[in-house]
Amino acid sequence: MIKIFKNLKKIDWLYIFISIGLIVFSVWLDLTMPDYTKKLTTAVSAGAIVQKEVWKNGGMMLLCAFGSMAAAIATGWFSSHIAANFAKTLRSKLFDKISTFTDREINRFTTPSLITRTTNDVVQMQMLIAMGMQAMIKAPILAIWAIGKISSTSIEWTSATLITVAVMIGAIGLVVGLCYPKFKRIQKLTDALNEITRESITGVRVVRAFNAEEYQENKFEKVNTAVTSNQLFTSRAMGVMMPVMTVCMSGLTLAIYWIGAVLMDKAAVLDRAVVLGDMTAFTQYALQVVMAFMMLVMIFVITPRAMVSSKRINEVFDTEPSIEYAAEPAETDRVGEFEFRNVSFAYPDSATPCLSGLSFKIERGETFAIIGATGAGKTTLIDLLPRYYDCTEGEVLIDGVNVKELTKEQIERRISLAPQKAVLFKGDIKSNITYGGDADDARIERALRISQSTFVEDKTDGILSEVAQGGTNFSGGQKQRLSIARAVYKDAEIYIFDDTFSALDYKTDMLVRKAIREEMSDKTVVIVAQRIGTIKNADRILVLDDGKAVGLGKHDELLRTCPVYKDIALSQLSKEEL
Repeated sequence: MIKIFKNLKKIDWLYIFISIGLIVFSVWLDLTMPDYTKKLTTAVSAGAIVQKEVWKNGGMMLLCAFGSMAAAIATGWFSSHIAANFAKTLRSKLFDKISTFTDREINRFTTPSLITRTTNDVVQMQMLIAMGMQAMIKAPILAIWAIGKISSTSIEWTSATLITVAVMIGAIGLVVGLCYPKFKRIQKLTDALNEITRESITGVRVVRAFNAEEYQENKFEKVNTAVTSNQLFTSRAMGVMMPVMTVCMSGLTLAIYWIGAVLMDKAAVLDRAVVLGDMTAFTQYALQVVMAFMMLVMIFVITPRAMVSSKRINEVFDTEPSIEYAAEPAETDRVGEFEFRNVSFAYPDSATPCLSGLSFKIERGETFAIIGATGAGKTTLIDLLPRYYDCTEGEVLIDGVNVKELTKEQIERRISLAPQKAVLFKGDIKSNITYGGDADDARIERALRISQSTFVEDKTDGILSEVAQGGTNFSGGQKQRLSIARAVYKDAEIYIFDDTFSALDYKTDMLVRKAIREEMSDKTVVIVAQRIGTIKNADRILVLDDGKAVGLGKHDELLRTCPVYKDIALSQLSKEEL
């Protein structure tokens, strides 16, 4: 928990120190009021009260009350400011950290868990500061100060107060011990709830197509019931605390008055007024002690879950990306070429490599195609170029330099990728094509022309037409063409199209490839595809089978020398068409 508070900024620490000062001032005022109560009670009991004393002591009590209220309001303002700033800092740092993760780290945490940690867990920390900071600081100060004041009054009253405090501490410890494991489980169940909700919403079409609403509802209900059961257990356990505190407070008040009655009975007549005044003041002090522990109960309701959340947030901060980029840019005089030297790769959870012994070199301006059966390793091979993963054996070189010696900026500047799954972001068509870069109308027009995105012209708002989250207001083919346009818009050396022609009809597929060949002849183009028609005109074609290269060459050459390629080709086209 302490580690996460290192993310507080200097201004937040300043506000914390100011808040502590205000809290100490407020406690001093709260504990000063019983002194004036004692004076009034003693004077009344002795029969020596005058109106002037009532106004004097009563006015001081009101002044203390209003001062304490003003200090509490100011403390609330500062704590809210600290909590909001702290939550903002945590969310920003978490987002920045997650942005550095490779697929390996993201798969380890899972996407729903990372979302929960960035939202729900941060909110728990914000609530701890906003609601708990006053109580966490005020409660121990108030309790210790009040106990210090009453300890010199009467051993009997002090003993009763200490016994009550011991009972309250035991009850709090028992409840927190029971609830902490449940709070830990609640956060994990929240991850699962988030995952099922996200899965159901993103896959709503499939759910409806298979009439599986009830199945998804049952999955959701199972996790939702588990969350509810845990919440009920912790709420009931914490709910027990308030009755316990009330019983302790009432019992302590009764004990104080009973002891006071005994002391007054033993005291001389002249001393009874002093005993009564002490008893009244002591009652207020004792109630302040109990109130301090009641505040601690509120803290212990929030703290266990916040402790779990802080641990989960720190797990993200403590996770180092498995890929480290070079600090200084490497120098090279080559442009647009890449090479694989005896490359093998295995996923962390796999005992066998999915790529083995791949060696080839692609020159600038070449169109390089990759084909193979499903699961042959095509996308995995492509992922090694932008360093989504690092090869387990061998070397991957871009422009003659090992990718491990290139900075992140150098790699990103050289490669433009249209991924296998077309991803569109909420906004408009223009912002998706120029994603993260400056808008240039001529380049936008060129990108739309190459990708054959003629449908944009038919829209009322043209390139300013709205794009829903995930591009759900576009068809699969339209999303792929916009994904191609985005890749083409970027000025890069190597363009990778990872099965981005699969949703296009044959004519559009042919037109896109023709436009790429004509307008990007000086660029290196990598095409991953399943269709022979998409890749047969490539300068070189790599045939993968179970992660191994079984063929490399032109279409005609592979038909003669590579049985795997020939089988794929004949499964799609007749001999005459080939």
